[in-house]
Amino acid sequence: MRCPFCGHSDTSVKDSRTTDDQAAIRRRRICSECGSRFTTFERIQLRDLMVVKKNGEHVPFDREKLVRSVSSAMQKHSLDPDKIERIVSSIVRQLETSGETDISTHVIGEMVMRSLFNLDPVAYVRFASIYKDFANVHDFIDCISLMEQQSKETNIDKQAHIEPNN
Repeated sequence: MRCPFCGHSDTSVKDSRTTDDQAAIRRRRICSECGSRFTTFERIQLRDLMVVKKNGEHVPFDREKLVRSVSSAMQKHSLDPDKIERIVSSIVRQLETSGETDISTHVIGEMVMRSLFNLDPVAYVRFASIYKDFANVHDFIDCISLMEQQSKETNIDKQAHIEPNN
């Protein structure tokens, strides 16, 4: 592994641990040249995913871009970084097990929105505003109205499944 600080190719692993969700191995490394320490993560990759952009261009799937998008939506909210990692790992796992190698940005965006909807309504609206390219305040109002409607439907569904106490 090349040192990100000095570029030297001789680094050694000082500590290895699995992440909380058991989806990756975290390795602490040290550079033998400059002595800098850094962390790497090793993850299982079932298949090479390609993202099909709106213009039809195919680009390799970038897990870190997904992490940045979710983190950006959660900006200024106290969310444990491990929770963001679990969201991203769950989405990646779903994509890899879908059987498809070409995934549209629409599919990825909808998966992120579903995850954020259940987690944090403000993050959901933030992400939606960029993902759906909101042009004016009415787009925000429509998004929030849809959220309220879905929340009511979800609550009605939950109440329908609750059995009365005897």
